Amino acid sequence: MPSDLPSTVNTPLQWNNRFASLGTNFFTRWQPQALPEPYWVSRNQTVARELGLDQHWFESQAALEALTGNTLLPGSDPLASVYSGHQFGQWAGQLGDGRAILLGELETTSGGLEVQLKGAGRTPYSRGGDGRAVLRSSIREYLCSEAMHGLGIPTTRALCVTGSSATVHREEIETAAVVTRCAPSFIRFGHFEHFSYNHQHAELKALADYVIDRFYPACRAANQPYAALLQAVSERTAHLMAAWQAVGFCHGVMNTDNMSILGLTIDYGPFQFLDAFDPGHICNHSDTQGRYAYNKQPNTAYWNLFCLGQALLPLIKEQDQALAALESYKTVFPEALQARMRLKLGLPDLQSDDAELIESAFKLLASNKVDYAIFWRRLCAFTPQSGHEPVRDLFFDGQSFSAWALQYSERVKHINKELRADLMLKNNPKFVLRNHLGEEAIRTAKLKDFSKVNTLLNLLQAPFDEHPGHDSDAGFPPDWAAGIEISCSS
Repeated sequence: MPSDLPSTVNTPLQWNNRFASLGTNFFTRWQPQALPEPYWVSRNQTVARELGLDQHWFESQAALEALTGNTLLPGSDPLASVYSGHQFGQWAGQLGDGRAILLGELETTSGGLEVQLKGAGRTPYSRGGDGRAVLRSSIREYLCSEAMHGLGIPTTRALCVTGSSATVHREEIETAAVVTRCAPSFIRFGHFEHFSYNHQHAELKALADYVIDRFYPACRAANQPYAALLQAVSERTAHLMAAWQAVGFCHGVMNTDNMSILGLTIDYGPFQFLDAFDPGHICNHSDTQGRYAYNKQPNTAYWNLFCLGQALLPLIKEQDQALAALESYKTVFPEALQARMRLKLGLPDLQSDDAELIESAFKLLASNKVDYAIFWRRLCAFTPQSGHEPVRDLFFDGQSFSAWALQYSERVKHINKELRADLMLKNNPKFVLRNHLGEEAIRTAKLKDFSKVNTLLNLLQAPFDEHPGHDSDAGFPPDWAAGIEISCSS
């Protein structure tokens, strides 16, 4: 699509558009579609510095226009990539960047970072959609991706959100917005599925070689590099699932086209951090069968990896090798989850009965429907000698808590209490992006008040800190929060 957009003033950005070097079988060059009357919703100075953006430029009208998709950044090479995938367990065929446009890759001190505009208009892969994102969903992705980064969980990042007066039709009429997000790569499982299912094995190999050479160079030395790639992705995904489960995060739409080949959390839609601990919680109102419930996420990830393995079979050749590469997930995930839970409990070493202690804690939280984040944060002050009242008060069955507290006291009685408290405070966040906090930020943003968005950004970028004066943002959800419904529409 030829550009009819003006270029911005020159900015000292170093572009290295390596994904574009794969060739046009992988994408369509495409320009963003302009939005009227753009305005800033929020800017993330931390990510701006990482990208090497000049602060004065980042605050300028030129930056606003460029990051809304109204003008082009010199040196960028905008494109929309093609991929396919399984959605809710069913083969969906060709998908692709239906409302995201990759501007290109910027060289930074920590390596290349791709910059993508989400909500920048219709592309050849929009499948009848309008290619837009709404203010509501853009704020949620912006805040949650930074919240996950603050928690130390692999994720795409968010540079900014811009809004517009343009209307967008979803369940109701909303206004458009664009979130600028970045990552080392936005390649998904679905990219591999696309070329495998279409018997484009030369492109499949080119894609796999690109990913190995860029991100998994150690796989090149293996006897079967593509099986080694599958194993490496399986292990990264296992660590990601352990991180999600430990912090109580529900993704909501774990389709294969929403799974990152780098083990990043990607495509924030109907996500949720658990309030009351419910292992079967379904955060996506569109997920009527509960396929992506919290407790099903680890198995769903393995199912998605199996789909990736099938896609790579033309390169791996031997099915047994592919299955062996996937097998590591079954070992790495439980080990990684237990390691994270031990840190949440303040246990610096491994003992044989730790798995039982962790499992009994999960059962106790579920049976009492205890607030997940508040339990773990209050537990940081637990000592065997204390009365445990702040923690005990969270349980309607105090006797069951007392039994668990006795078991926990025995486990920690010989651990230095300062060491344990330090471990726990660094692994049990005070602040998570609960649905009601996001909803409050969205409501005020619709009135052009973005203070809550920016306050939450600051809190979530340092979620383990105390942040005096903001205890209300770390408190129990209000009663009305139970009525919030988040669906796939955005």
